[in-house]
Amino acid sequence: MKKIDFNAGWSVNGKSVTLPHDAMIGESRSAEKSTQGHGYFHGGVYEYIKTFAVPDDWVGKPVLLEFEGVYRNAEVYINGRLAGGRPYGYIPFFIDTAPFLQFGKDNTVKVVADNSELPNSRWYSGSGIYRPVWLHIGEKDYIPAESIKITTLSYSPTRILVETEHIGGNVSVEISDGGNIIAKGSGSSVELDIPNAKLWSDETPYLYTAKVTLDSGDETTVTFGIRKIEWSNKGLFINGKETLLRGGCVHHDNGILGACCYAESEERRVRILKETGFNAIRSAHNPISKAMLNACDKYGVYVMDEAWDMWYKAKSKNDYASEFEANYHEDIKAIVRRDYNHPSVIMYSIGNEVTEPHDERGLAMCRTLTDTVHKLDNTRPVTMGLNPMLLFMAAQGNATSIADAEAGKAESFKMPEKMDSTAFNQMAQMIGVGMNQRTAHPDVDAVSSPCLDMLDIAGYNYASARYPLDGEAHPDRVIIGAETFPQDIAKNWAMVKRYPYLIGDFMWTAWDYLGEAGIGAWAYTEDANTFDKPYPWLLADVGAIDILGHIGAEAEYAAAVWGLRDTPYIGVQPVNHPGVTPYKGTWRSTNAIASWAWQGCEGNDAIIEVYSDADTVELMLDGNSLGKESVNEYKAVFTTKYNPGTLTAVAYGKDGAEVSRSCLTAPKGALGIQMIPEKTSVTTGEIAYVNIDLAYENGVIESNADCKLTVTVTGGELLAFGSANPRTEENYLDGAHTTYYGRSQAVVRSDTAGEITLAVEGEGLHMARAKIIIE
Repeated sequence: MKKIDFNAGWSVNGKSVTLPHDAMIGESRSAEKSTQGHGYFHGGVYEYIKTFAVPDDWVGKPVLLEFEGVYRNAEVYINGRLAGGRPYGYIPFFIDTAPFLQFGKDNTVKVVADNSELPNSRWYSGSGIYRPVWLHIGEKDYIPAESIKITTLSYSPTRILVETEHIGGNVSVEISDGGNIIAKGSGSSVELDIPNAKLWSDETPYLYTAKVTLDSGDETTVTFGIRKIEWSNKGLFINGKETLLRGGCVHHDNGILGACCYAESEERRVRILKETGFNAIRSAHNPISKAMLNACDKYGVYVMDEAWDMWYKAKSKNDYASEFEANYHEDIKAIVRRDYNHPSVIMYSIGNEVTEPHDERGLAMCRTLTDTVHKLDNTRPVTMGLNPMLLFMAAQGNATSIADAEAGKAESFKMPEKMDSTAFNQMAQMIGVGMNQRTAHPDVDAVSSPCLDMLDIAGYNYASARYPLDGEAHPDRVIIGAETFPQDIAKNWAMVKRYPYLIGDFMWTAWDYLGEAGIGAWAYTEDANTFDKPYPWLLADVGAIDILGHIGAEAEYAAAVWGLRDTPYIGVQPVNHPGVTPYKGTWRSTNAIASWAWQGCEGNDAIIEVYSDADTVELMLDGNSLGKESVNEYKAVFTTKYNPGTLTAVAYGKDGAEVSRSCLTAPKGALGIQMIPEKTSVTTGEIAYVNIDLAYENGVIESNADCKLTVTVTGGELLAFGSANPRTEENYLDGAHTTYYGRSQAVVRSDTAGEITLAVEGEGLHMARAKIIIE
C-alpha cells in the first residue's frame, strides 16, 4: 500500500495545527483542576478536523487511516459517521475509511479526543493526536499495512523467513543491501539465504530492506535487521554473543514539546542515550512510538516495549483499568504487529507494578497475557516490571490500588485510605531504598514466584536483594532489573557481571519527564519538603539526562560504572544555596552539575563529586592541590570552598601513576547569550533544536546568573522555548522563559525553504542571533 503523510491541514477546536499536536501542553495549570501526576496541567475535550479530496479512482481500493497514538478515548468520524476509535491513548490503530468515503468530493474526518476526566495517569500524558497520522492506499489486490513478518531462522548460516498476508495476487520478495539485491524469492511464506550477512546488534546495527510486491503492482517496503534472541540462566545472547543490558527507563514525552512525537525528537533522544552509554531502554509504562523504534533500530539500542501501567485495578481514578479487560487482546495484537520487524525490540513487558497477580484471578490474567504474546510472536521473551514488595503487601490485604482502598483493605506503612496516583509513589518514597532489602524475606518470594515463573524473563522492580538469592532458590530463572534506583548502579552492575542469569539493569530514569512533579528533586525551596510537591512543581526532576537533553551527573556516573569513561567526570553540587540542606528525593542520587562558574558565590561551601574507575583522585584549583581521595564505588567526594579558577581532577592507578585527567575551565571574557543550533541546516518540515545559554566568551556557561530571555523567530515557527527548571509557572509556548543553571532551549520549524532566524534578548545582555538554513 502507498503511505501518504496526513499530518498537515488540521484544526483543533477551531485553531489550525500540523500534527503531531499536544493540546495539553497549551492548557492552564493549577492544583484545583489537576494533580501532581499530570504536572498540574488541565485536561479537556478536543475536536480535530481535516478536509481532504477523495478522487473517483479510489473507488474499489482499500483506503486506511493510521493513527499512531491519540490520547485518549479517541473517536474517529468520517463525513459525520462514526468509523472507529480507541480508548487506550498509547496504541496505534487503523480505520477502514472505504464504507464512509464520498468519491469525487471533499471529505471530512473528525477525531474527538476526550482527556477531560483527570487524574487518569501517574505522569504527564498529553492530549489529542500527539503522534503522526498516515493515509494508506492500495490496489484491488493489496498487502495490508503491517502484514509482513521477517524472522531470523539462523545466523550461522544466515537464513530468514518472510511471511506475507495479502488480499489476492502473487507475492515476490527482494532483499536489498544498500540498493543492491542480494536475495529474492516468491510466495506468501519464503525462506531465503543471505550471503555474507551483517548481523544486527547494539554494536553493529546493520539494516536491510525487503521489498514485497504483488503482481497487481501493490508493494510494501520493510526495513529489518538480522538478529536472533536466545536466553537462559546462562544469560541473554544476541546472535550467540552474551549481552548485558545497560538500561534506562524512558517516558514518552519530549520535554518542552510536551507529548508531541516528532521523528527528529525521538531520534535525538535515542542518539543522546546511546552516546551516553545506554544500550537499552524500557518504554515506561506504555507502548513506545514508531519513530523511537526506528531510531533504536538505527543506533543499536535494545527495547523492552511495555504495554500498560495497570491491568483491571486502577492506580489513578480515571485510568484505563475499567477498559483493560475488554481491550487487552487488541492492544497486544497492535503492539506485536507494529514491533515484529524492529530488531531493536528484544522483549515485551506485559505490565508495570501491577498487584493483581497476588491472587488466582490475577495469575490467570498473567498467564493469558503471556500466552497471547507467545501466540503472536514466539521469537521474543515476555517479562514485566514486577514489584515484589507491592505484591506481598497486596497479598496481605494492604491497599495498593484505588479498587483496594475503596474496598476498605487494611493500611500498612501508614498508607492513606485512598491510594491515588500520588500516594502510590509516596509509599515507595517512604520505604525508599530499603524496599530492596525487604524483598529478601522468604514470604515475599513465595508470593511473587507464581507470577514470575510464568514469565520468560523475571523483571524485578526495586528488588536487588533477591539477585544473589534467586540463583539458588530458582536456578532456572532469568532475571532483569526492570527498575532500579540510580544510586545503586555500582552495586547492581557488579551483580550483573557476576551472575549470568542477571542480564541487565534499568535505572529510573534515563531521561527526565513532565509530571510526577518533583518525585526525584533535590531542592532548596520550603515546599520541597514533601513527596506530594504542590503547584507550581512541573517536572519529575529525576532523569540522568534532563528534559533538554543535557547529560547529567547520574548518567556520567553510570558510564564510569559501565567502564565507558576514559577521563574523570567532575560534578559540583550547587554552591548558590549557602547553609541550606536540600530536600533529597529517593529517585535521585545527586544534583551535581559539571560547572565551576558560580558568580557571586566566592567562599561558599562546595561539594565536588568525581567519578572514575581509578584508584585515587586528586583535585586541583589553578594547579594547587585541594587534596587526594580514594575512589569508592567509582566515586570520590571532596569538600572545599568555592573560588573561581580552573578545577582539575587527576586520576591515579594503584601504582601511583597518573591515568587521566579532566577539568572545568575558568570563565573568560564578558557574559552574554550563546546560541548553538544543533543543526545549521534542515529540510522543510523538519524540526531543529537551538541551545540558548548564558555563557562567557570562551563558552563556559554561568550557573548563577539566570534571567528571563525572549525569543523571536522569523521565517519559521517557534514550537517551544523553555528550560529544565522543575518548578516554574512559566510555559513553553509564549517565547519567554528563564534560564536554569544558565541553560535554555528553543525548537523551531519551517514548512518552506529559506532561512529561519532566531533573535534572543535578555535584560542587560546584548541581543544574539542564529540562523538555520531550510532546504
